[in-house]
Amino acid sequence: MTITITAFERSPDGGKGLARDTRVRWALEEVGQPYEVRLVSFRAMKEPAHLRLHPFGQIPTYEEGDLVLFETGAIVFHLAQRHPGLLPDDANARARAITWMFAALNTVEPPILDLSNTRIAERDKPWSQERLPLVEDRIRQRLVQLSARLGDAGWLDGAFSAGDLMMVSVLLRLRPAGMLDEFPDLAAYVARGEARPAYQRAFAAQWAVNTAKSQAG
Repeated sequence: MTITITAFERSPDGGKGLARDTRVRWALEEVGQPYEVRLVSFRAMKEPAHLRLHPFGQIPTYEEGDLVLFETGAIVFHLAQRHPGLLPDDANARARAITWMFAALNTVEPPILDLSNTRIAERDKPWSQERLPLVEDRIRQRLVQLSARLGDAGWLDGAFSAGDLMMVSVLLRLRPAGMLDEFPDLAAYVARGEARPAYQRAFAAQWAVNTAKSQAG
């Protein structure tokens, strides 16, 4: 059955790998599964056809036969369970990798998203500049903790896993703010993720779409 995912017709980041479809593309590349992409506009995301796939009107979505999924964590977990390459065979190591997936999405990402909102969506609010240092401090606290746990290891728990895929994807969202530069070990960790051939293919696919859209005007 053909796998189809949805992605932005024109990504807000210009195809720099920050849109969440990159995570799903990366996972599909890691497990060697071909897929098709249906591009949707911001307007189409709020229309009934797309809302039947994603009730909150976002991307990406995942379709495979009768199966329809949304939320990147759920999609990547599904792929990791169904295909080898993203979860260890050992039951305990597998459970730890899944734990890191949840940690990336539930513990590390929320303050990072809060930073984006404060810097962009809320920048015209009178309290925005006062709030910004508080949000940055919350992020640094998480980065200090993550850095301490990573140490000098290549990946979070042994071999690369879906936990690393999600964590690297989350940390990439800090790049525009420059905060990763304060943590060389985490910056190197992210760079290792970006250097993986599967990530390179996923990034190139998203970049190509947005480059073509930009050239078309």
